[in-house]
Amino acid sequence: MSEPRPSDRHDAPDPDDTFEGIVDEATQRDPDLAVIEAGSRTLRAYSGQPQGEAVPARPADPETDKALRAVEQELAGRWGETKLEPSVTRIAALMDVLGEPQRAYPSIHITGTNGKTSTARMIEALLNAFELRTGRYTSPHVQSITERISLDGSPIAPERFVETYEDVKPYVEMVDAQQPYRLSFFEVLTGMAYAAFADAPVDVAVVEVGMGGAWDATNVIDSTVAVVTPISLDHTDRLGTTPAEIAGEKSGIIKPGATVILAQQPVDAAQVMLKKAVEVDATVAREGMEFGVVSREIAVGGQLLTLRGLGGEYDQIFLPLYGAHQAHNAAVALAAVEAFFGIGAEQARSLDIDAIRKAFASVLSPGRLEVVRSSPTVVLDAAHNPAGAKAAAEGVSEAFSFSRLIGVVGTSGDKDVRGLLEAFEPIFAEIVVTQNSTPRAMDADELAAIAVEVFGDDRVQVEPRLDDALEAAITLAEEEDEYAGAGVLVTGSVITVGEARLLLGGG
Repeated sequence: MSEPRPSDRHDAPDPDDTFEGIVDEATQRDPDLAVIEAGSRTLRAYSGQPQGEAVPARPADPETDKALRAVEQELAGRWGETKLEPSVTRIAALMDVLGEPQRAYPSIHITGTNGKTSTARMIEALLNAFELRTGRYTSPHVQSITERISLDGSPIAPERFVETYEDVKPYVEMVDAQQPYRLSFFEVLTGMAYAAFADAPVDVAVVEVGMGGAWDATNVIDSTVAVVTPISLDHTDRLGTTPAEIAGEKSGIIKPGATVILAQQPVDAAQVMLKKAVEVDATVAREGMEFGVVSREIAVGGQLLTLRGLGGEYDQIFLPLYGAHQAHNAAVALAAVEAFFGIGAEQARSLDIDAIRKAFASVLSPGRLEVVRSSPTVVLDAAHNPAGAKAAAEGVSEAFSFSRLIGVVGTSGDKDVRGLLEAFEPIFAEIVVTQNSTPRAMDADELAAIAVEVFGDDRVQVEPRLDDALEAAITLAEEEDEYAGAGVLVTGSVITVGEARLLLGGG
């Protein structure tokens, strides 16, 4: 790496000492006692400019682009993100030979089924507003692999991505030689992220799990704040077939003494999370009780919120994202940052409202009800499971006055496709089924057969090529004058959305 990591320097300051001053500056509050409830501790509630480049294009310099493609090709030769051997043994071994870079900074760890990336982006923006240097690790990417590792709100530069890979590669090969299985694509990227954050160095890392929690590669960090976004059924072949079973796996990110920020959950999932919190003596703050959305109203380009945080009420917050689910993500993000600063447990004062407003106004979340074209309006949303589809359907219905909405849907073959289509059926006048370019994509004809059962034959059109599907949907939206207010929603997969974004000039 370009310079020694803080953990390698004999004169490196203790992160706890560094943060004591930052926390005191941001949260000058009197200590507050926690409320004892159900054997656990529960937090007591008290009654700009956009972020940097969100989705980078390919490098303009041919040599840099060639180097990045070479790294992408090497990473692609490893186990993909859908092939897993549930263990943190390999990533722990990599961290060991790298000098434990993940311990060079405090972190906020995020799990859940839907909303993780948007919530991570909001947390990052809030921390940046208090002049903390951030590292953010999220997945999957929309268009460029460099999106997954961000510094100070912007994807890591391609040159730095390549440099980081070359720096960790000898250690990756060393671990590969010692283990029964080579490090996977996701494990190598996780190691790269943690090393890049230590090398920067960052003040705090915001880390989204890849899948699950307990055995996820990211779970070699000891985060003081664990965030759990809404849990629903997804990856049921690996995580469990009920919210409770899935919650059991995801609760693995809750570390002893941590603060857990718990979004609204199915009852059985919430019970599992609370039980785990009791077992490890973690503090819990629950949406709808200790924090939440007080009010929200539609505004031009987004929504206007009043949020109740752990330290009081924050009003007149403009969020340039659509949908009630994003308002709830905002409440979770705010509570997570308050908890990071000790508000609600150790401090007794709200965060600066102007900084909060500025931060939320800067948030971008590519591929989440994102408008990429007008006349007709084309919206992208990466919903890939029934719960995400339901939230997207409600969000697009609320935020846009479409007289007629055409869906373009391309999914992965391992998802609850029928459930996703049923969630969209009430809002799509017609649907164009397609497929993206990856091997995981469901065959368009197979998808069409399910779509016909849900929508009826007269509402389904099949266009295997995504570019043809987009053209067909736009043509349908423009078809008649009476439908001048028609729109198109592209959805079903992050990959489908990313490829559509490129085709429509969004990246």
